[in-house]
Amino acid sequence: MNTQLATPTKPAAGKSGNWLLHILRANMVPLMFLALCIGATIASELPLSFVINELVVRLSRNLFLVISLIIPVIAGMGLNFALVIGAMAGQVGLIAVKIWDIGGFNGFLMAILFSTPFAILCGWLTGLCLNKTKGREMITSMILGFFANGAWQAVFLLGIGTVLVVNNPEIVLKGGIGLKNALDYKFLQYSLDKMVYFEVGGIGIPVMSFIAVAVLCWFTRFIVTTKLGQEFRSLGQDLHIAQVAGIPTDKIRLIAITISTVLAAWGQIIFIQNIGTLNTYNSHEQVGMFSIAALLIGGATVVKATITDAIVGTALFHTLFIVSPQAGNVLFGDAQIGEFFRVFIAYGVIGMSLLLHAWHKYMEAKRKLLQE
Repeated sequence: MNTQLATPTKPAAGKSGNWLLHILRANMVPLMFLALCIGATIASELPLSFVINELVVRLSRNLFLVISLIIPVIAGMGLNFALVIGAMAGQVGLIAVKIWDIGGFNGFLMAILFSTPFAILCGWLTGLCLNKTKGREMITSMILGFFANGAWQAVFLLGIGTVLVVNNPEIVLKGGIGLKNALDYKFLQYSLDKMVYFEVGGIGIPVMSFIAVAVLCWFTRFIVTTKLGQEFRSLGQDLHIAQVAGIPTDKIRLIAITISTVLAAWGQIIFIQNIGTLNTYNSHEQVGMFSIAALLIGGATVVKATITDAIVGTALFHTLFIVSPQAGNVLFGDAQIGEFFRVFIAYGVIGMSLLLHAWHKYMEAKRKLLQE
């Protein structure tokens, strides 16, 4: 009989330290931006109540757009720079209700209904293009956004008054051709935000806007649990294996990008009803870039994105937007420095994320090669 006693195992030295280091590495970007936000808020000398109130407003009008990016990431299509195309589809609905002069919540709903078919068509066409450029979806979607912007300029700068006759001097340029650069949407402003609205400690809470965001969060979580959501995940893990398993990959990718485009159209309508003004030719230009930057700041990557990433990233990104001009003014005597800084942040975080993604792919390929 073996009488040797087993010595109790001790926890590995440094295990808790390694775990903490792993957490810090995994959340390096959001933690860095949290530190930046705290420092900029202190430097700006703005009242905390003002910052929180502004942040709540920005969350209510931007979160919908940011969350609409998640499904294509899950499906392995990367960051949807073609979000700008969905925003344009939403603006088509907004221009329509301006022409028809339908205000209030009815106008908001009409804009949603009118823009949705355009968004579905645009999403489908975008998906067809992305299916032809597998592995290069992000750069393709960015170029598609530039192309769509040119088409937008042609339609609303040259088409209005020639092909599409609009007898409304309030929105048409003096020559009768083309829409004005800025359209007033006071008749639609806060149509969703002010449906249910209350204040807590001087901070306004647009309840219906946050309910819309909550419904989108629920939809995103729900769709992942369905058969379609599992197919999204399969594509995101390995496109080739998904094809071998019999999944209609092109069709699933079309569905993913179409859903994202429709959600972006609705998100842009929510955004404009809060702002109350539509800059006809540039309101949509930075939608994709800023939404993607916000998602990445929250800890998302080209291949992974969650609702938590979207919420945290949007909060951090827009906190920096709120306080950086005043911080630049206090520190350097020039608010424009803060403006330059936040634009640099938007582009820099995207560039860094793409660089890290390329590096990780290279290291993974190198590791597999060494194993063989």
